[in-house]
Amino acid sequence: MENERLIRKFDKQAKIYETRRRSGKGREMAWRQRLIRSAKGKVLEVGIGAGANFPFYRDDVEVTGVDFSGEMLSRARVAAVECGVRAEFMQSDIETLTFPDGTFDTVVTTLTMCGYKDPLAVLGKFNRWCKANGQILLMEHGASSNRMIGALQKAIDPLFHRMVGCHLNRDMSRIFQESGMEVIRTERHMLGAVYLVWGKPAADSPAPPSRIAAGHKGP
Repeated sequence: MENERLIRKFDKQAKIYETRRRSGKGREMAWRQRLIRSAKGKVLEVGIGAGANFPFYRDDVEVTGVDFSGEMLSRARVAAVECGVRAEFMQSDIETLTFPDGTFDTVVTTLTMCGYKDPLAVLGKFNRWCKANGQILLMEHGASSNRMIGALQKAIDPLFHRMVGCHLNRDMSRIFQESGMEVIRTERHMLGAVYLVWGKPAADSPAPPSRIAAGHKGP
């Protein structure tokens, strides 16, 4: 039932996300470009939204785009055509999504970890689905390194989660570390609240827990 409410929420927002993608402006798009230009080979993007990352993929990648919102996927298909990206799409929740181990050269997700009930389980799946010599690329938001901003995030998090469906104040550095993923490089922006991460899959990835709820996705 909770997932159904989230899907309806993002179905309604799909047009807004598409408009933001088409604008191509702002710091967020610059951060996406810095991250996504590293993607290579066979790419899995989870929480693909309206295709905000498509303008930044290289010509030689093949993208499998996953989202639980049909309206988001319909706009992502348009974005793939407009940006000349070879892509196929799957409508699925991360909870039921499965791939053989070592399927992808690159696993990408942007602005989704804030919404999952168990982000460690999601990263565990990424570790398994990514090839041993592959890469995991993340753009996420979480607790700010500024104490005043962090306190504000903590105070408004319950309301924000009810309204938007994601958490503002997760300790993303701790989550990345506990996932076992090897973090190669990290950048933090907006007073430390935005994280760009270039990583590699854990050398020995345990099976993720069975309960994983869908989260919100990048526009």
